[in-house]
Amino acid sequence: MAALSGLVNLMKLDLEKCPGIHGGLIHIKGLTKLESLSIKWCNCITDADMKPLSGLQNLSVLNLEGCPVTASCFDTLSVLVSLLYLNLSRCNLSDDGCEKLSKLGNLKVLNLGFNDISDACLIHLKGLTNLESLNLDSCRIGDNGLVHLTGLQNLKCLELSDTEVGSNGLRYLSGLCKLESINLSFTVVSDGGLRELSGLTSLKSLNLDARQITDAGLAALTSLTGLTHLDLFGARITDSGTSHLRNLKNLRSLEICGGGLTDAGVKNIKDLSSLSLLNLSQNCNLTDKTLEMISGIDVTLYFVIFLWLTGLISLNVSNSRVTSAGLRHLKPLKNLRSLTLEACKVTANDIRRLQSAGLPNLVNFRPE
Repeated sequence: MAALSGLVNLMKLDLEKCPGIHGGLIHIKGLTKLESLSIKWCNCITDADMKPLSGLQNLSVLNLEGCPVTASCFDTLSVLVSLLYLNLSRCNLSDDGCEKLSKLGNLKVLNLGFNDISDACLIHLKGLTNLESLNLDSCRIGDNGLVHLTGLQNLKCLELSDTEVGSNGLRYLSGLCKLESINLSFTVVSDGGLRELSGLTSLKSLNLDARQITDAGLAALTSLTGLTHLDLFGARITDSGTSHLRNLKNLRSLEICGGGLTDAGVKNIKDLSSLSLLNLSQNCNLTDKTLEMISGIDVTLYFVIFLWLTGLISLNVSNSRVTSAGLRHLKPLKNLRSLTLEACKVTANDIRRLQSAGLPNLVNFRPE
């Protein structure tokens, strides 16, 4: 670390996973031109190591993910007013000291995921009006805490996965009109709460991987025509529910893996012409007919479906009743790069024959 002290023009320094630099950050305190510093997963770093950073007033990017620092380090961080990006994921943070985050008014990206923080911490974030991305993954955040986010009108990305957020809290998000991405996987949000998201027409990515989401919830999403990514991995979606997806013509990625689909439900998916990733795994009643429909073999619809297939890059129909006989239907998918058919009546050799016969771009497949 001492060898770095003379690099006075250094602007970016990455020390990720360096295991022995405890005490060494004193040697970079004079690198005043430094704009980006990553000490991610340096498990030797302590609160005391943070003190030499206080003079780095040009620092705009700081990544401390996985460092065992505590709220005591906020004394140093709060003076770094030029920070635009701060990653504190998987540190040892609690609500204590979070009030000092309010001084970082220029922050655009803040990651507090996997820390022992609660709604009490969010009180101190309401003044960070420049925030565009906030990650609260696996924190003790509930419905009441979300009221403190209502003033974050520039927020574009919100990560709430594996929190205690439910349907009541979503009303506080309904006015965040610039939101483009929300992750609500493994929360307690139910169908009724999704109506609060119906006005967020800027949404492009929505993760609803939760068992309590059903067909009824999808009806509230039909106005979100700008969605490009929709994750319903564990949601209990049936054939009936897929009819609500017809308006989402811009979808590029769709995952429905809750086990409720049959071939009939795929009819409502096959016309989503922008899809490049389709994951229908775990739907054990899907058959070779599904492959036939999404490949556009039906001559009466061939032209429309063919336009979709030129964009399809990844297909997963694992744990279904698909057989090797159905693989011939996939030949029109010329851009297919990834095909997953685990736990189907298909062998690796079957897929290799398909690859050599007409899918030259297929590079990843299972079984392999």
